[in-house]
Amino acid sequence: MVGILVMGIAVPVTIFLLLELDTFSQLFTIAAVTFTTWGVADLISSILERPRLKDRTPKQALKDEWERRK
Repeated sequence: MVGILVMGIAVPVTIFLLLELDTFSQLFTIAAVTFTTWGVADLISSILERPRLKDRTPKQALKDEWERRK
């Protein structure tokens, strides 16, 4: 819940104000990008957790997970 509030609202509003942007579409674009980036980073971090590596390199773990999710 905290992540949604921070990455979906607080960070986009802060960036919006610091860059002195003026339209809501710019705000919503920033919100979508930060929220999507957070989601992708969370997905990658869940794939690369230590117990899931099991004697594999991070590259091999990502490849195996990609194949499994297809």
